[in-house]
Amino acid sequence: MRMIKEGFLYQLTFMPRVFPVNCYFIEEEDGLTLIDAALPYSAKPILQEAEKIGKQIKRIVLTHAHGDHVGALDELKDKLNVPVYISARDSLLLSGNTSLDSAEPQTPIRGGVPKKIKTRPDVLIKAGDQIGSLLVISTPGHTPGSMSFLDQRTDMLIAGDAFQTRGGTAVSGVTIPWFPFPAMATWNKETALQSARKIHGLKPSLLAVGHGELLRDPAAHIEKAIQNAEATFTK
Repeated sequence: MRMIKEGFLYQLTFMPRVFPVNCYFIEEEDGLTLIDAALPYSAKPILQEAEKIGKQIKRIVLTHAHGDHVGALDELKDKLNVPVYISARDSLLLSGNTSLDSAEPQTPIRGGVPKKIKTRPDVLIKAGDQIGSLLVISTPGHTPGSMSFLDQRTDMLIAGDAFQTRGGTAVSGVTIPWFPFPAMATWNKETALQSARKIHGLKPSLLAVGHGELLRDPAAHIEKAIQNAEATFTK
């Protein structure tokens, strides 16, 4: 496991050389916000890294409900007893429900939807909510209820799987041959593209994603990734 600090943000990466899975700490005055819960074996190292920082984890916030983002959720909830936040839409996925609303694009939900997670969210979040320094941004596409989080102190954006930076910067749904897994797990490509455009409009100072390195000054990379998605999705 590797940890990188960038301002108020800490990126924790599991299996960085093989199949990088990221989760994040956001440092607040009252402690740490954990964004995503990584893989099933990740709870112990997450807790150890928080101890090294010297602050308690006060809340767990989920970008979406795929298994590589909620793997250690039950163990962390049991040990920390802190509130868990997720969008109302992806709270259904967290419970194993992959049905679609009639108003949604009727493309199948893909990816590792958990079937044995006991934890139920304490707070259902929506666009515009505030969680400490974080502004909640609705960025569906990878899943129907995917959310991103903008740190309003720094304009750093934690985008879950709305983008990947492993093997190159790509909008969710665009296949990077040497790391195709986020694309394979994407629910609706057109919706993902709309969310990517929304993220571009926010002009983040840094892009932090579920799979890949931190991307500083990401505007040009995001714009190129959007252009590539537009060309790819219309073929």
